[in-house]
Amino acid sequence: MADHPTPPLAVTMGDPAGIGGDLTLMAWLRREDGPLPVFMAVDDPDRLRTLARRLTLPVPVVEISTPEQAAAQFPTALPVLPVRLPSPASPGQPDPGHTEAVLTSIRTAVTLCRSGAAGAVVTQPINKKVLQDGGFTFPGHTEFLAHLAAEDGKPDPLPVMMLACPALRVVPVTIHQSLRSVPESLTTDLIVERGRITADALRTQFGLPAPRLAIAGLNPHAGENGAMGTEDLAVVAPAVDRLRTMGIAATGPLPADTLFHAEARATYDAALCMYHDQALIPIKTLDFHGGVNVTLGLPFIRTSPDHGTAYALAGTGSANPSSFLAALRMAGLMAGARERARVFAVPGIG
Repeated sequence: MADHPTPPLAVTMGDPAGIGGDLTLMAWLRREDGPLPVFMAVDDPDRLRTLARRLTLPVPVVEISTPEQAAAQFPTALPVLPVRLPSPASPGQPDPGHTEAVLTSIRTAVTLCRSGAAGAVVTQPINKKVLQDGGFTFPGHTEFLAHLAAEDGKPDPLPVMMLACPALRVVPVTIHQSLRSVPESLTTDLIVERGRITADALRTQFGLPAPRLAIAGLNPHAGENGAMGTEDLAVVAPAVDRLRTMGIAATGPLPADTLFHAEARATYDAALCMYHDQALIPIKTLDFHGGVNVTLGLPFIRTSPDHGTAYALAGTGSANPSSFLAALRMAGLMAGARERARVFAVPGIG
């Protein structure tokens, strides 16, 4: 059976004053250094041309009118689906007046993905405070993507954050909140829902027909049977049991201090962690520059570099593109796995 090429990835503009444009240009120059999927920038071509001259990067920028043109242009030029800025962008100087163009870039990328014209959305970093100053009404990037993913008459889907690198995938069950508030926020239902969405994404977007989840305990030593807190017995263990009844290979609650060494990582495909640092410390220790932010639970693939706008580095040529390159490669692999599942109708996938 003939190969079915994956549509190009759609790379959003991000904050025009941040390092997103630098990374897009650098990534195209490295397209032959290792396998890199075809991508197109949903961006202002004049901004990228000006930035390439500033950085003295030999990147030809070509405007395209449809995603189908990207593959033919990609070997010799960076294909750009135009989204015009109302005024020139200055590296390191965010401008709320650019809000609508930034949001249009995101909307366009999502629309292309949902129509099948793009294989995945790869988002460059934004600054939500700058966007909110320009009229943005969502708490952050992910909530906006979930809103764009919602179907008429249905609530926004529940997005789940995964951090991933070749050595580890982690999903924090609770995210940006104080450690003091975690025990009262943590519920069996929340763990089960995060675990279900994670297992489904591992099947449909990572090509793993029987994903294995390791569920970390909340307390040291997973509570030592209640001696160091009752949450693991009362909240986490019932969630593990429910995930198993759903046909998901889940183990736990497991002590977090022995969950991330090499032998342990070989026993699972993703680890659910009970709070932010329990998830992010191990992955950033293992692969600080290669970690990728993946949003699960959406009807399209979304990856992003695991860093912010880095205004101080924007336009200087000193940004490290490793995380963005990893985000492109992971999005390409995920899109390919989903396409193979669709074409070949692999049982249990898709």
